[in-house]
Amino acid sequence: MSLRFVLDPDLTPQLRAEIVALWVDVSNAGGAVGFVPPVSATDVHVIADPTFAGIVDGPDRLLVGYSGGRLVAMLIFSDNRFPLKAHWCVVKRVMVHPDTQGTGYGAALMVEAARLGRAFGHEALHVTVRDGLALDKFYGRLGYREIGRLPGALRVAPDDDRDEILMWLDLTVTD
Repeated sequence: MSLRFVLDPDLTPQLRAEIVALWVDVSNAGGAVGFVPPVSATDVHVIADPTFAGIVDGPDRLLVGYSGGRLVAMLIFSDNRFPLKAHWCVVKRVMVHPDTQGTGYGAALMVEAARLGRAFGHEALHVTVRDGLALDKFYGRLGYREIGRLPGALRVAPDDDRDEILMWLDLTVTD
């Protein structure tokens, strides 16, 4: 089944709860979306609530993906909030439900993000990824290139520091 994307959906209480549940499931499956397992909805709300405010009040934008009627994917276009960086955008909280891994939903989500980024007039998209999870390879297959690393920037556990990998997709390049 393919994904149906919705840009800037109304952030109803139901959708907020679905996003938090997705975030919990992704985090507890080991996904690199700001937490290390185990996490609860209460933990996620600490980050989710201000994130929702940035979407509702602007300037951030939400993209969600549905399989049937079920929320299975999402990401946030996070505005840089700085005029000298207005020509590119940070993509954050890229999530695909763990039980849909391997279906191509992650790639479809990122292809849609690139399409929308171009439509928004952005010249590039930027993502940061946690080293050690092969996420750099996933993004690399989608045309992102590594532009830098912050060594040991992410402490996921005592004695387990991971690099934060900076990746960039040039939207002005066409195939």
